[in-house]
Amino acid sequence: MSARIEPLPAEHNPDLKDAFAAYTKSLGFIPNNMLILQRKPKIVKAMAQLAASIWEPEGEVDRAFKRLVAHVASRTAGCQYCMAHTAGGALLAGIDPRKVAAVWEFRTSSLYSQAEKVALDFAIAAAGQPNGVTEAMFAEMRRHWNENQIVEIAAVVAVFGFLNRWNDTMGTPLEEEPIEVGEKYLAAHGWSPGKHAR
Repeated sequence: MSARIEPLPAEHNPDLKDAFAAYTKSLGFIPNNMLILQRKPKIVKAMAQLAASIWEPEGEVDRAFKRLVAHVASRTAGCQYCMAHTAGGALLAGIDPRKVAAVWEFRTSSLYSQAEKVALDFAIAAAGQPNGVTEAMFAEMRRHWNENQIVEIAAVVAVFGFLNRWNDTMGTPLEEEPIEVGEKYLAAHGWSPGKHAR
């Protein structure tokens, strides 16, 4: 399946140069979802600002781990595009590649701490429809994470709620870099670029 709305060239809107530079710095390329979305420049700028606040180095939750939070939330939503992007983002942020390869088995993997396992279960529940976060689950989060960290983790899930729906609705074509990551780390567990392949 091809994109339902084609990505525009990056130079289409010169006012988005700074926003696109932030994506290039973070991912190494401008993602196609933003090249489609640039038809509404204010949304691209708002998303770039929101993304910068989510991935800021001064955050209280490790940025690479937050990419895995986004990954499991995206898997819950079924967004192949975001699953590949978040796995690649985790690697770019310096996470152990073995953790990316084991993300599907995080509950039983010794590579994940108990705090990480709790957070990933929380992300899956928060990304579910309807939302599956229970009082018991929230209490377990409080045992391992402070309130600021819980806010960060929930914000990642919420932002990817937007991105998952956007990319699946638009049929956003995957770029080469995330396809390579998906094929290397995710395909053995059922990931496929499917409708998001170029």
